[in-house]
Amino acid sequence: MDLYNFNPETILSFILTLFRISLVVFLLPFLGGEAIPRIIKAALCIVLSLGLWPYLAFEGSYMPDHPIQIAIWLFGELLLGLVLGMVVRFLIAAIQTGGQIIGFQMGFAMVNVVDPITGVSEAVTAHFLYMTSMLTFLALNGHLYMLRGLTQSFELVPPGGLLITPELVNQVLFFSGQIFVLAVKIAAPIITAVFLVNLGLAFISRAAPQMNVLLIGFPLKIAIGFLFLGMVFEIMSIYVAEFITTLGANLYNLLKAGSPAL
Repeated sequence: MDLYNFNPETILSFILTLFRISLVVFLLPFLGGEAIPRIIKAALCIVLSLGLWPYLAFEGSYMPDHPIQIAIWLFGELLLGLVLGMVVRFLIAAIQTGGQIIGFQMGFAMVNVVDPITGVSEAVTAHFLYMTSMLTFLALNGHLYMLRGLTQSFELVPPGGLLITPELVNQVLFFSGQIFVLAVKIAAPIITAVFLVNLGLAFISRAAPQMNVLLIGFPLKIAIGFLFLGMVFEIMSIYVAEFITTLGANLYNLLKAGSPAL
């Protein structure tokens, strides 16, 4: 067997598939952070590429032959990865925003931790809700919907061919507009409970001015916040489940909106 007798288009086809999978995998919310070593992420990209390449692959003729065209192709692939990962990141941003609101209401605004995945300092309640939501997302096979969207990109979007159309921009703006709405829905039970506690303490301070309301209010708000935090988990799991059920259709609509062929 002649080891040097190979078709260059076959190698270029595998490179195109590897780049498409690598850029998308490295931009996924639960794989794109610094917590997972790059060697593991690179190995995952190679394994996925070898598994998908016989079934989903681009022709080697799509590989550009000019450095400027290669740069445009890489930018298009990077934009595709951002679009696919952006949908899930909007959900995570909404949950983290809800956690920030909850932490502020409970008096944990100054208790911050550094997220090992993003490297951003956030409230401890926001980080706790984030980790819980990611475990729920993975338990409900949300990552499989992301991989399905990746496979659909091979059919709808050629290498570096994602177009920024008005329809695509409108859909991205719609998802981004739901961040604060979902955050308020998640934090609503604790916001209401803490408001009622503050209202009751205000009445107590008027009825008994000699009572130290601040000394009683801080532990009381923390206790009420933890009590209603269990309700927040139930609400958050419902929203995450609803999000996952529509994730496949949302990813398809985004790809279709930016596809040059449709």
